[in-house]
Amino acid sequence: MNIAAYLPLRAAEQGDRPAVITAADGHTTSYAELERRSSAQAAGLRRIGIERGDRVCLFVPPGVELVSLTYALFKLGAVPVLADPGMGRARLLACLESMAPRGFIGVPRAHLARKLFPASFKSVEIPVTVGRRFLWGGATLRSLEAGGNAGFEPVQLEDEDPAAILFTSGSTGPPKGVLYTHGMFAAQVEALGRLYAFEPGEVDLACFPLFALFDVAFAMTSVFPVLDVSRPAQCDPTKIHAAVVEYGATTTFGSPAIWRRVAPWCIDQGYKLEGLRRVLIAGAPVPTDLLNDLHRVLPIEGDVFTPYGATEALPVTSIAGRDVVPSLADAIHSGAGTCVGTPAPGIEVRLIEVEDGPLASFEEAREVPAGEYGEVCVRGAVVTHLYAEAPDETRLAKIQDADGGLWHRMGDVGRFDEEGRLWLGGRKSHRLETLLGMRLPVPVENVFNTHPRVHRSALVGIGPRGRELPVVVIEPLPGEYPRSEVMTEGFCMQLRTIGQKHAATRDIETFLFHEAFPVDVRHNAKIHREELKAWAEAKLQ
Repeated sequence: MNIAAYLPLRAAEQGDRPAVITAADGHTTSYAELERRSSAQAAGLRRIGIERGDRVCLFVPPGVELVSLTYALFKLGAVPVLADPGMGRARLLACLESMAPRGFIGVPRAHLARKLFPASFKSVEIPVTVGRRFLWGGATLRSLEAGGNAGFEPVQLEDEDPAAILFTSGSTGPPKGVLYTHGMFAAQVEALGRLYAFEPGEVDLACFPLFALFDVAFAMTSVFPVLDVSRPAQCDPTKIHAAVVEYGATTTFGSPAIWRRVAPWCIDQGYKLEGLRRVLIAGAPVPTDLLNDLHRVLPIEGDVFTPYGATEALPVTSIAGRDVVPSLADAIHSGAGTCVGTPAPGIEVRLIEVEDGPLASFEEAREVPAGEYGEVCVRGAVVTHLYAEAPDETRLAKIQDADGGLWHRMGDVGRFDEEGRLWLGGRKSHRLETLLGMRLPVPVENVFNTHPRVHRSALVGIGPRGRELPVVVIEPLPGEYPRSEVMTEGFCMQLRTIGQKHAATRDIETFLFHEAFPVDVRHNAKIHREELKAWAEAKLQ
């Protein structure tokens, strides 16, 4: 199927119902209008030469143009390349150059970057400006739509035809372009619908814009809040709360960094997030204190869900917050890891012995016994098959199965409990190899994060592989950074006392303090541990 078929279907069903609302100005676009604009854009793009299979970079802010243009490209069978500007200029330019797009649709600022760095955009033949065009050539979005053509019929496609290229966050290496097919998007719609029971007429507060592209399939309204998506940890909680209340949001998806600001603010102000049935949080482990805070401000029928997955495969597992706290809190705080729930519909999860190199077939892999930690591998209809223009990365991440299936290596280490729930221990690349064997960061960090003055912690290894010394770096809460040697030693003694109570942390003696961890841009939550490791090594020299 062509995933774009959802839009004309919803326009026929929903008509004047709001499809997209931008909270900044209150502008509302109905499903009928969204379909009309998307069809006019598809016709205009075809008129200027965009064809089926063409890669087209899309650089527009979250809002109606993001949705309408993405579906216009889907209708043509073209392949939108959706890169996150927050990944940094050098990485962004390298990613775009490697994708060799034929088309480029963007706001004036994006076109200015195209002119300033021509080598990265040398493949672009067809530029389109969303807004005012200056000294560069090409069409404008307004001129594309002026030709009209309501009811543009989406081209017929097969499930395996390319649909889009989305980039990984780059938190454990350079961002990689993940190739999605139309069949994979359709499988995601089915799996997400079964997991979370989205209903027509719901309102989604779109705190992660790309996830909002699913809203059309579920006949929901997308509300784009006032939010710098490249800096979610700096969001204004008053604006997030106002959007929930004003537009009657029933569901939302976003980084834990957003809710770490919003939930405590709501508690301080005595406000509730009435009407919000579900808060989906992904991008990093969700601490139990955040779950508790959100449960205090959500209605009794509302809950927090933590879908586990990646750009390459989503959803993989899911668990409800009310199944985590209070029942699993003690285990989490004692070093058991982070529970991410049971496999999603249509997903198979297996754990194999940790291996850094490529595996030609799944028969080469050795599955670990029940209850032991192993590398997480998944397969199913939502699992992508390759990285665009990156055969070596594809070879490392994918494993062929004898029955013709394909496994994706998630890059995480986890274990199953007796109830079939997956518990994560951390990224494979973040594991320590010590004289006593493999050490994983998440179980250790969950213990020390219980200290009332700790915002977050990170386990890093100092020394050669196989003989690494475990060191825990602490980012204290604001105002709690120890400013003297006496305060530092007192803080360390308190941490050692906590660590002594649990097997996972009993031998850890070395602590360092860092004022602000380096984190990924997309979620503002994934810690750049390689940077912290280098910093810690320098501190301990």
